[in-house]
Amino acid sequence: MTKAKPTTEIRIGKIKAAVWANESDNGIRYNVTFSRLYKDGTGWKRSDSFGRDDLLALAKLADQVHSVLYQSLPEPEEEPTA
Repeated sequence: MTKAKPTTEIRIGKIKAAVWANESDNGIRYNVTFSRLYKDGTGWKRSDSFGRDDLLALAKLADQVHSVLYQSLPEPEEEPTA
């Protein structure tokens, strides 16, 4: 079985956002996961825990991902009025 890959990845320093496309009955839904990369010995690992010094980069990254998603997605359909 092939492991799913994110449609987009964006990084600021060691903080990374991965955008995932999930098909649903109502079309594609996008979810975002955030992780912090760190080195453990000789290998790189990731954590979903963030320290005080990571928070500004995390906020900026969330803002960037928000912009990417809204620029690349079609406008939502207008809800019918009764």
